[in-house]
Amino acid sequence: MGKVVILGTGPAGLTAAIYLARANMKPIVIEGDQPGGQLTLTTEVENFPGFIDGVMGPELMDNMRKQAERFGAEFKRGWVTDVDFSAKPYRLQVNGLGEIETESLILSTGASAKLLNIPGEKENIGRGVSTCATCDGFFFRGKKVIIVGGGDSAMEEANFLTKFASEVIIVHRRNELRASKIMQDRSRGNEKISWELNKSPLEVIAGENGVTGLKVKDNETKEEKVIQTDGIFVAIGHTPNTSFLNGHINTDETGYINVIPGTTETNVPGVFACGDVQDKKYRQAITAAGTGCMAALDAERYLEGNTVHDWSKSL
Repeated sequence: MGKVVILGTGPAGLTAAIYLARANMKPIVIEGDQPGGQLTLTTEVENFPGFIDGVMGPELMDNMRKQAERFGAEFKRGWVTDVDFSAKPYRLQVNGLGEIETESLILSTGASAKLLNIPGEKENIGRGVSTCATCDGFFFRGKKVIIVGGGDSAMEEANFLTKFASEVIIVHRRNELRASKIMQDRSRGNEKISWELNKSPLEVIAGENGVTGLKVKDNETKEEKVIQTDGIFVAIGHTPNTSFLNGHINTDETGYINVIPGTTETNVPGVFACGDVQDKKYRQAITAAGTGCMAALDAERYLEGNTVHDWSKSL
């Protein structure tokens, strides 16, 4: 039986592993089918402190993993299919590993960006296709880019990208946007933003050097055309990776884990959440790492017998 198990190996999970391993808690870290999280799909990361010239996403994650291993964190490959929090120790059913018992648990399973699932999309992630304007916008300075989406996030990212891109085209499959009026007005008032509404994306077009265009279909006329672009930002939302919890942990209506304000504690004593699985606002590597540190410290205090918050009094 372990003292603490960490689910997920993105910036949050690996930071938690580093802190707990240094505290001699001997954490067991369960890697899913995408070790390293979303940053393994990113090319150069320029906004993570400490790297003057930037760092490749996979390299950053690999270094964080090696740092955790150096202090004694144990890594296992598998994914959790069921959890039992009815009694201590908590029990996890892990595909490929069987049952694992633990005194405490840190959930850092992240959130997966929703994709369009069209030809050429996945193959060109990091080659002009992105799901994070804040992460990758700088690389499109003076270039023409497309935002796919019609909600507040899409409008926010479109306006952000106008700081760098020469032109931002918003592609949405309906004539009406889902975004709030204030966000729509802000986007429509931005002279760098143009619109391709009632258009359904069909295919990402790319050459040897990456993305060159997006093929779309007019939903009214059925006419197809290719919109020339240097980059495509998909902004149609994220899905938190919480389905395996089967309702045992309190979440909001979209599946993001609720934590007691100012902590990483969930409604189950000894279970903590950090990173994008509980953060639908910032979703940055550095904020995820910060909450990973918080979760490790919260878990350490819990394992040392310190009193945790009363969830019912914190709502």
